[in-house]
Amino acid sequence: MGIIKVENIRVFANHGCLKEETTIGSDYRIDVVVEADLSKSAKTDDLGDTVDYVFLNKVVRDEMAKPSKLLETVAQRIIDRVLNEDNLVSKVTVSVSKINPPIGGDVEMVTIELSEKRKK
Repeated sequence: MGIIKVENIRVFANHGCLKEETTIGSDYRIDVVVEADLSKSAKTDDLGDTVDYVFLNKVVRDEMAKPSKLLETVAQRIIDRVLNEDNLVSKVTVSVSKINPPIGGDVEMVTIELSEKRKK
């Protein structure tokens, strides 16, 4: 088993419960960690035998472009797509952080993290 991490994916998106958040938008940081059997790709040196991090980045960008009230919803959509579209992935963890959230204080970011294992 191995781990592939795509960290600090930065996007601008329009998520939030407040009308201002969905109108103005915010900066976000997304981290994706997948567990997969990487033993074959380690031997074959073939991209088709591993989890392509370009694919992971594309899924994040696609799902972040769809406005949602909650970060949990966005993270779950990312998880669902990764598990549905790449059979090599056995577990995926997604962290979504809103940079400088409008919560009435000096807060660098708020982060939610969801994980899910492939159902057998």
